Amino acid sequence: MGGPTAPDLDAWLAEPAFRVVHRRDAGVGPDALWAAALGVRVADAGLLGRLVRWRIPGLPRDLRFDELFRAPPFVVLETAQWRLVSGLVGRIWTLRRDYPELDVPAEFREWSRRGTARVVFAHWVMRNGAGSCLHSETRVEALGAQGRLGLRAVSPIVRRFQGLVGSEGLDAAVRRAEADQRS
Repeated sequence: MGGPTAPDLDAWLAEPAFRVVHRRDAGVGPDALWAAALGVRVADAGLLGRLVRWRIPGLPRDLRFDELFRAPPFVVLETAQWRLVSGLVGRIWTLRRDYPELDVPAEFREWSRRGTARVVFAHWVMRNGAGSCLHSETRVEALGAQGRLGLRAVSPIVRRFQGLVGSEGLDAAVRRAEADQRS
């Protein structure tokens, strides 16, 4: 296949309590697909976008997901050609915005506050025959008994809505890339 490879997510979070994995194939090259993915706005993602704005109040509708994952409360863990890996820590199950800001990847790696969680969000593109494939993987690790209880409480909601990442987020990027290619 050639080109960049998938990120080593085990280096950031090797034993997640759960993982959410999605991928979408596109009939365009990886540069075009990655450029389209970088341009998807929160408003382009329908219900997924509304849920993101509910969980992180104050986000503008026209914010691109690329900008979201590169700014607090997220910390960029790794970036390379066709790849962005970001992290978030805190009590992700509360209705309050309880996400401590981290400045550097080492703070994410060392985060161990009981009663919280570490979350990795990874997005990348790989060549796929004559086209490419957009990948998204989220990994969550709960820390301590309170963290496990909190994660257990939010798990049904995550399971219910996780499909929106593929059907609204990734699909928006593929549609944009393929439409741009036709223009």
